[in-house]
Amino acid sequence: MLRTVFLFLFLSLYLYGDPPVPIGMPPVVWPKDNPYCAEKAELGRLLFFDKRLSANGTIACASCHDPAKAFTDSTPLAVGIEDKKGTRHAPSIINSAYNGLQFWDGRASTLEDQAEGPIANPNEMASELDPEEAHKVCVDKLRKIPGYRTLFKKVFGCEDFTIEQVAMAIATFERTILSGDSPYDRYIAGDHYALSPSQVQGMNLFFGKANCSVCHKPPNFTDNDFSNIGIGMRAKEPDLGRYYITGIEKDKGAFKVPSLREVSRTGPYMHNGGFNSLALVIYYYNIGGAKNPWLDSRMKPLNLNENEQKEIVDFLYALSGEGWQDVRAPQKFPE
Repeated sequence: MLRTVFLFLFLSLYLYGDPPVPIGMPPVVWPKDNPYCAEKAELGRLLFFDKRLSANGTIACASCHDPAKAFTDSTPLAVGIEDKKGTRHAPSIINSAYNGLQFWDGRASTLEDQAEGPIANPNEMASELDPEEAHKVCVDKLRKIPGYRTLFKKVFGCEDFTIEQVAMAIATFERTILSGDSPYDRYIAGDHYALSPSQVQGMNLFFGKANCSVCHKPPNFTDNDFSNIGIGMRAKEPDLGRYYITGIEKDKGAFKVPSLREVSRTGPYMHNGGFNSLALVIYYYNIGGAKNPWLDSRMKPLNLNENEQKEIVDFLYALSGEGWQDVRAPQKFPE
């Protein structure tokens, strides 16, 4: 009887309130102009996996953010429409609900803005169309599908929906892709057997001697800021990241500090996908990064020995948790 009551409460919360969040993570703050509802999240799931959003029907959001690969694509640089290679690694969307600005350079202020971006990007889903035309082509195609017209009517109250409403649905779905309840979370909650001795040592180094937590702060293991750690700055024409958005000198070569949740599953690493293992990432930090005029002042040699570096890597594996693994591609799409 008690189990039935709990099941009823859970289903009621999911259907009529915000979805639950995994252990260790705070509640998701839903936008006032795009609150959660289960039907909108399901519409967003359909759109997220539907290749018809792209100009030639070959690329979906899930092409670069594959749930089987922890919502990445496991390649150094994203590959978009007509096999065009992008200039940056496709980050995971797990826990993007907790992000501040979106994209490596922070050019989108919300998940809704982010969702519109790839549809209009000629290297991702738009082919050679300009952004406004790409959005129009996408919406016009979706409006011609009776099943989508019915779903948008149910969720938004209209059949002549807009690109903004497409993005709102996708963003709603993305805010449900969460990770928590990791060995680290269970250890912090009092289960001292959740971490191995090596992971405990790694955790102490992470928060202590190595000072990783100065930028990778719990609970999402990011400060949502931007930092130049030297990656790619020795190239002839380096990617200047955040500087392209702000025009501020100190932002040259600065990129978003990513969440470390699920980091053991989301390689290769860095904005250019330049490191294929966590061991290489920790080694890079240990030597203090690549010197350049805009290097973050916190980037200094850590003087970690090989065993200490390994212990930090072991700890990073303890940040892989639960909450997102049940997401599946739809068996069929609206017709």
